[in-house]
Amino acid sequence: MLGSMIAKIRKEQHMTKVELAKRTGINIGHITHIEKGERHPSHKALMSIAKALDVPYQTLTHLYDERITEDTIRCNMIHHLSYHKVLAIDSYSQFIDCPSSCSNASVALKIQDDVMEPFLKKDSYAFLELNVPLNHKDVGLFQYQGNFYVRRFIIRKDKLVLRADNKAYPDIDLSEDDDFIMIGRIQSGEK
Repeated sequence: MLGSMIAKIRKEQHMTKVELAKRTGINIGHITHIEKGERHPSHKALMSIAKALDVPYQTLTHLYDERITEDTIRCNMIHHLSYHKVLAIDSYSQFIDCPSSCSNASVALKIQDDVMEPFLKKDSYAFLELNVPLNHKDVGLFQYQGNFYVRRFIIRKDKLVLRADNKAYPDIDLSEDDDFIMIGRIQSGEK
């Protein structure tokens, strides 16, 4: 997954592998192996790549151990990951303990409604792991048509669906061509 994202970013910036190799000091053959997913870069090399591509390092580190699934390829999900943006938090209130079951979380979000009950109860905290591609039935934070949604990610043969666990809320049907962003995977702090 990491190599595919590096290749995507490099191509979107109209940068050749030769240019990336020059900017990073990494052998072009090694860059080719990284982009094909045959090798992982060291953290030092990944920092150089992030700097050369002018993207946040943390965005790429979240993809380090992620694997590409058939659904990821079929639905072109790498297109819906935000690599050049970070989540803006307009206010903060406190630090809370992060459960060991959510050890990859970057942020805790207070759930404001009952849309994901019983999985996430209103006024509980959900733990967000940023910039992680989602699998079928994962709960995630999404941006779609200017709004943010916490929903379950459903992969169908002909469409993608953002589904509330609370049946009182309607599904949001998407196509892989829709302009939506998968911000990250949500975990409940409940045991």
